[in-house]
Amino acid sequence: MIKNIIFDWSGVVSDEVVLVHQAIMAMFRKLGAAEMSLEEFKKNWEQPYMLFYQRYGMFCGPDEAENLKEEQALYRECYDAAAKKYSRKCFTGIKDLLFNLRSAGVRMIVLSSNNREHLESDMEEFGLGGIFEEVNDNVHNKADNIKEILERNSFNPEETIFVGDTTHEVEAGKSAGVKTCAVTWGFSPKEKLKKSGPDFVVSNPKELESIIL
Repeated sequence: MIKNIIFDWSGVVSDEVVLVHQAIMAMFRKLGAAEMSLEEFKKNWEQPYMLFYQRYGMFCGPDEAENLKEEQALYRECYDAAAKKYSRKCFTGIKDLLFNLRSAGVRMIVLSSNNREHLESDMEEFGLGGIFEEVNDNVHNKADNIKEILERNSFNPEETIFVGDTTHEVEAGKSAGVKTCAVTWGFSPKEKLKKSGPDFVVSNPKELESIIL
């Protein structure tokens, strides 16, 4: 029985795939890298996200901390610019899913690479205040955080599932010994997700609800 859920945010709860793609392509232009279509981006996107950029010759300096700082500053600049044209919204059916899970007593936590301001703004706009017991923001490598979340919240790994939309999130969940669920409405194609071997692959929130409840 699943009693606890760790949710990724962008690509799972928040529909901002086009916005993020546009922001990252703006970064590519600024750094002299060749742009790619949305379809190509989804096939090639990976996390921890610095691996993605470094594959294209960006942020490859000897100081990893400085590389990450530079990426985050440029991403924020390009994201804020793209957000003036491209919106983000809650994926269809997700809000109902979250309220149904809360009513059933399921404990829910967010684990996201987004910054806290971004997450809090989304939660307010989507009407999701008070849904999540804990929000973990600005996370680069999610594998480093799941075990801490389990211990801090006294979650039994066998009763916990990590819901994400990338192979990294599947791998991070596996490394912590929790169940994993990959959603196909986010940043990665279904075929790519299936290769990472998640416990579940779902194509809509109702399928996810049936797994949990």
